[in-house]
Amino acid sequence: MNGSLLMDSWFLVALGATIFAIGNILFGHFEARTPKWRRVLKVVVMLAVIRLISVQFGGRWAWLLIGVMIAFALAIHGWWLPRNGINGWTGEPKARYYELRGWPWPPE
Repeated sequence: MNGSLLMDSWFLVALGATIFAIGNILFGHFEARTPKWRRVLKVVVMLAVIRLISVQFGGRWAWLLIGVMIAFALAIHGWWLPRNGINGWTGEPKARYYELRGWPWPPE
């Protein structure tokens, strides 16, 4: 593996980690009842997948994956949640969001 490929693949991992960090800061309240281990596992698996794809198939495919992940998040928060009566930014009304996730309301 040449140095450029190695640097590119780690840049993409860093980009993915940055996106997850910003996403957790802005939208972490949507995962309030998700176990911490699942949240951590999601980040680790996605960063590993980005690294694997960038090394095995090239940076373009990893960029595509990152783009698909962003598009998926935008579709969920910008279309699907509002369609189900939930604000995609705040997660309100909370009772409706918890019902949609199958979590008990009110929170314990």
